[in-house]
Amino acid sequence: MNRDQVKGAIDEVVGSAKRAAGDLTGNTRLQVKGMAQQVKGKVEGAWGNAKDAVRDAVENTDVHIETHVKLDWKNPPAGSERTNNSGTRKP
Repeated sequence: MNRDQVKGAIDEVVGSAKRAAGDLTGNTRLQVKGMAQQVKGKVEGAWGNAKDAVRDAVENTDVHIETHVKLDWKNPPAGSERTNNSGTRKP
């Protein structure tokens, strides 16, 4: 469980409590705030689930990309020295 999933679960519980308190007291504003916090919690939880899914997909992939670049002068500028892979000079 990641941070977003935890925050989402907490917001859902707190929002539900606010909504219930609003229902009991007849406070429409508290009911609405509770519903909004519940929705926020659901969105945070869904975002956390998506992040987990991407992380799992990346960790479980067998594809590895390696890039190697070798540069060599075809016509070196005058006065420059070329070396081969062992570090010795080429004519």
